[in-house]
Amino acid sequence: MQTEQELKQVVKDRYRKIAEQGKTENASSCCGATTPSNKVYNIMMDDYSATQGYVEDADLGLGCGLPTQFAKISKGDTVIDLGSGAGNDCFVARHETGAEGKVIGIDFTPIMIQKALENAERLGLNNVEFREGDIDDMPVNDAVADVVVSNCVLNLVPNKPKVIQEIYRVLKPGGHFSISDIVLVGELPEELRTDAEMYAGCVAGAIQKDDYLQAIQEAGFESITIQKEKTIDIPDDILVKYLNTDALAAFKAGNTGIFSITVYAEKPGVKTPKIKLNMADLGSSHACAPGSGCC
Repeated sequence: MQTEQELKQVVKDRYRKIAEQGKTENASSCCGATTPSNKVYNIMMDDYSATQGYVEDADLGLGCGLPTQFAKISKGDTVIDLGSGAGNDCFVARHETGAEGKVIGIDFTPIMIQKALENAERLGLNNVEFREGDIDDMPVNDAVADVVVSNCVLNLVPNKPKVIQEIYRVLKPGGHFSISDIVLVGELPEELRTDAEMYAGCVAGAIQKDDYLQAIQEAGFESITIQKEKTIDIPDDILVKYLNTDALAAFKAGNTGIFSITVYAEKPGVKTPKIKLNMADLGSSHACAPGSGCC
């Protein structure tokens, strides 16, 4: 397997190509990044179409869950979306935060940032911004987010504990995250585990479910909860690219499981209440006069 930087470049190149192709092609492949299966159905993604704030043009069919559905986003929250792609989860989050909130999408693929900015401009959303950068070294200050969301992205980063530590850093005390991701129970065959295409396809980069949850706990998070879990089945016409007949039969008969999980966790601390001051309600006699000390 390649170095961290080489793996990142594989993912960046693959997702640049994904941004240039259609949603149907993405949805019929393994997380959008492998050669499409001839069975045209969605392997990992969940259906967003009934979700408020959903923008079809921003949905490239790359997710493996609906983290915003479980993220407990409130009006006025600041939300960060890791691996924001063309902006779909950001726009769903913006529906929940309202005009008084703020949403920041982070992605390391320039064409994805471009597509997301175009979508935001077309929608007239001036409190949604997109920043180019790595999610294991976020271009965000400490303790700025009330909520962090992500959809099938952490498995693409070689150093997952570092990403989780970054999430802890950017969350406010009392803040929380809801993240959908791919995890394993049991070992993948070597042919899948070491293949760059399967890494970019959200499979080879997945780690053991127990290790994933342990990294969250070791970062200092509390109230760790699996909000949703579903089994991912990779079609045979994709697997036969990597496994011979005997290896394929052994894999399907074995105990290895590939799962999409949506995980929730909280950063310890007390959340600072949001205070909205309506000066009209104070009346003129309560205006902040010089020297009064009220400001």
